[in-house]
Amino acid sequence: MQPEPEPTRFLETARATLADPHLQQALDASTRRLSLARQAAKVEVPDWEALRTRAYQIKKHTLENLPRYLTELETRVREHGGQVFWATDAAAACDYIASLAARTGARLIVKSKSMTTEEIDLVTALARHGIETVETDLGEFIIQLAHERPYHIVAPAVHKTREDVGELFVRALGAKREREIGALTQIARQALREKFARADLGISGANFAVAETGTVVVVENEGNARLSMSLPRVHVVVLGIEKVIPGWAELEVFLRLLARSATGQKLTSYTSFITGPRHPGEPDGPEEFHLLLLDNGRSRILADPIQRSLLFCIRCGACLNVCPVYRKVGGHSYGWVYSGPIGAILNPELLGWRMAAELPFASSLCAACAEVCPVKIPLPELLLNLRAKATACREAALRPHFKQKARIIRAWAVAMKTAWGYVLAGRVARWWLRRRSEHGWVRALPGLLAGWTHSRDIPLPAAKTFRELWKDGRV
Repeated sequence: MQPEPEPTRFLETARATLADPHLQQALDASTRRLSLARQAAKVEVPDWEALRTRAYQIKKHTLENLPRYLTELETRVREHGGQVFWATDAAAACDYIASLAARTGARLIVKSKSMTTEEIDLVTALARHGIETVETDLGEFIIQLAHERPYHIVAPAVHKTREDVGELFVRALGAKREREIGALTQIARQALREKFARADLGISGANFAVAETGTVVVVENEGNARLSMSLPRVHVVVLGIEKVIPGWAELEVFLRLLARSATGQKLTSYTSFITGPRHPGEPDGPEEFHLLLLDNGRSRILADPIQRSLLFCIRCGACLNVCPVYRKVGGHSYGWVYSGPIGAILNPELLGWRMAAELPFASSLCAACAEVCPVKIPLPELLLNLRAKATACREAALRPHFKQKARIIRAWAVAMKTAWGYVLAGRVARWWLRRRSEHGWVRALPGLLAGWTHSRDIPLPAAKTFRELWKDGRV
């Protein structure tokens, strides 16, 4: 039986991250670098917006016809000699893989980066059966040694500097202290090489699954996924049911979008296509191929006509890199596998309100996430929908601060519905802020507004509003 995740402690963890200059520097540098790389890569594609629209249409069509494409995928995989297992939840998925390991005598498993296997806490489940599972992606390997969750969807160890990693390798691997990236990579390579050679079973996630041929597609930059998929006797792919796409024409669209959105590359270093186990005459590949199709709450999301577009996500991480909240509070503040804007929506849906009710409120609703999403997920709209659900939820609505926020929002709505109310509210707000200011900045706000100034100062509003400047003919 899977252990239930602990409730998220967003505010507590976020405050600790905000107070840590080391983490702040690492977060700012990494997210800025990834955002700039994406922007440069996007400019090189003249039909970028058309590609995003096409990707949205493909995802919408596929999810509206999901049973058809999943059935087609299953049929093609079986035709190629693979086996397919439908897992309703995390426990079913972990039990199947544990049983498979027992049947094949596997005691050592190598695993390539997969958010889906993180979601079902597969490594922990297998450890309870005495099975060692080693993460082979460099970032995931670092995180596993540190006994942490991934910090970012694309770059799991983005919060650790080279000095952090060097110290970790000294403690966990008994390695010589190094700080150069090349030397650190060589230490990890030496540690993992022996694992690849001895592993009996390899596990991977997948970025896409092509229904018309039963082909699983994995994109990566390190080559570890190829080793995990081809060296062991058995290969298991854990695939969320939303990752199926109709055919190769659709795959071309997503491959042009994914790497550019994630890391700013035209393509990742390795794009692998796996269609079943090794066939006679082929030099490498597994003897057995298993495709595990994971639901784990996805059907419930699919049934919601508003939240359904959440399943469009191709896990590029672009929304994290532009989110002003994620860039300050980091991945661990979200308390589970998924972080940033997508995590603020997906975690409550998969974990339930008792576990993650505060996450939809961890957003400024600036819409930067929607602007960069390669499949045009309306993230602000989904966040607002979840906020409405949270305040309507009996358990969440009983919380006093939700009631207080509701009163403030109702008052704000009344003021915004008329021109005179809007003008009056603006004048009162400016007068009130000026009274609390110090050298042009508001250092602290009271009550429910205190969160806005807990870790930053607020500049005073302009001396004249836009409406006043317009009236004076200055704009």
